Amino acid sequence: MSTSDFETGTSGFDEGAAPSARGVPVVIVDDDQAVRSRLAMQLGESAVAVGSIAELQPRLTGIPVVVVLGPSVSTPMGLADAERLTTEHPEVGALMVAHELTTDLFRQALRAGVKDVLAAPVDTAGLTEAVRRIAGGLSAAPRRVTGTDIGEVDPSEMGKVITVFSTKGGAGKSVLATNLGVLLAKRTTRPVVLIDADLQFGDISVMLKLAPHHTVVDAVASLDRLDSSLLQNLLTRHEPSGMYILAAPLEPQYADQISAQEMVQILDMLRRFAAYVIIDTPAHFNDVVLAMIEQSDDVLLIAGMDIPNIKNVKIGLQTLRLLNTPTEKLHLVLNRANSKVKLDVGEVERTLQIRAEALIPSDVVVPQSVNKGTPLVLDAPKSGVARAIEALADAIAPVEGRKKR
Repeated sequence: MSTSDFETGTSGFDEGAAPSARGVPVVIVDDDQAVRSRLAMQLGESAVAVGSIAELQPRLTGIPVVVVLGPSVSTPMGLADAERLTTEHPEVGALMVAHELTTDLFRQALRAGVKDVLAAPVDTAGLTEAVRRIAGGLSAAPRRVTGTDIGEVDPSEMGKVITVFSTKGGAGKSVLATNLGVLLAKRTTRPVVLIDADLQFGDISVMLKLAPHHTVVDAVASLDRLDSSLLQNLLTRHEPSGMYILAAPLEPQYADQISAQEMVQILDMLRRFAAYVIIDTPAHFNDVVLAMIEQSDDVLLIAGMDIPNIKNVKIGLQTLRLLNTPTEKLHLVLNRANSKVKLDVGEVERTLQIRAEALIPSDVVVPQSVNKGTPLVLDAPKSGVARAIEALADAIAPVEGRKKR
């Protein structure tokens, strides 16, 4: 494919010249003719190829364009050119294909404004899906959010933050967070995002049978350039529900590299475009958990119906009260509340000195849905567990969020 293919009678190109996803043109940039030809074959005859970013820039006319940067652009000089391109032309959505995908290269590419980085050789399905995703973001034309306009967001438009927490593992935090997110995603046209903040052993992706390409590590690595468009590209969509996931790191050692302040920055960005942000946490206090609780509008404390669980929750409540956490945003949820374990709900409430706002019954549909990888509110919507979670969603969702799509 020659450079002349890029020109369509003018100095630029026609918006319909390379109809990728949603009519957004696609341009391939690499100094190797063989690489350009291979990528062009994968993306279709309508994709236009040029030899360099310098050759591309004069032909940009202000319309949205997806630019696929080949391996030759992954050098320091090439990344500097890419950063100038994305800074001077916000209508450009850049995707990079590199011979070796390292954490350092990924971080540098994100700082240069590249939306995603794929390892070569890239399969056609993965490449076209990445192009389609970036094109969709460009066609939506989201406003770039920077640190200078934090105070300009209307507080009434900020998404509601709900943290799901327990001081005892196995209490059902992740199950509740996942199903609550699915229900809320069906009640709003704005995105609903579930953050897996168990940075060492988060398993939300496994529970939903998702294979995320990006995790919270990538969001932290790109914080200095993070905007709403880039952050949305780092989320993984759960197609059956429409809910988005910000996945936990794939390896436990990354947890120590993520600070509470960085998580708060990411949360603040998510609240700008999401209707609800749900946070699943580990079963212990740490700096990240305390920061998420402080930023939350509601905190759901999950307790199982056994003595060790109740004891740990009582200690957790005492800790939160010592930290001056407002009582009105703490909500006790008793899981497996119908179990015949010789514990009365009223007795638990008196012990914890807080009223239970939701009683989740015990039901075999819970482990069944987890093993299927399907949230139980979708797998068994008429079950008692699903109805109890829906009642909880009704209690914490604002009135405007109750309208169905």
